[in-house]
Amino acid sequence: MSMTSTTQNAGHAHDGAGSEFLAFTLGSEEYGIDILKVQEIRGYEAVTRIANAPEFIKGVINLRGIIIPVVDMRIKFNLGTPVYDQFTVVIILNIGGRIMGMVVDSVSDVTTLTPDQVKPAPEMGTAFNSDYLIGLGTIDERMLILVDIDKLMSSGEMGLIEKIAA
Repeated sequence: MSMTSTTQNAGHAHDGAGSEFLAFTLGSEEYGIDILKVQEIRGYEAVTRIANAPEFIKGVINLRGIIIPVVDMRIKFNLGTPVYDQFTVVIILNIGGRIMGMVVDSVSDVTTLTPDQVKPAPEMGTAFNSDYLIGLGTIDERMLILVDIDKLMSSGEMGLIEKIAA
């Protein structure tokens, strides 16, 4: 099989077959992000704090020689006091070539959603501004709040990309 056919297929993943989302929890809600943005999932480890960083930037970790910022989504979205336990995970993201970590309460599974399972997100009281929502994924009784992680992590309010690049 030639490389071109694989690349072309990748571009059409959203057409009918469905997209894969990594499901994770923050507080009582379940969220989903595009699995293609996820590089790896790690247990929570101590981070090195950075002076004057916003509170939600927990600090940095050394990931195989690369220093990456770690954002605690629970602090960012005021979801109560974060507890760090054996379920706490860091999702390592690759957003436009930048590697960063995101602390969440737990990760459940990878779910494939077909386009008809994704409903537009209503204006509702979710932690995420609706600008950063792709929609709601419905799987039987489950509902995943689908987050546009690219948009969120590169948004001005996160200030991550510019601050870290500086």
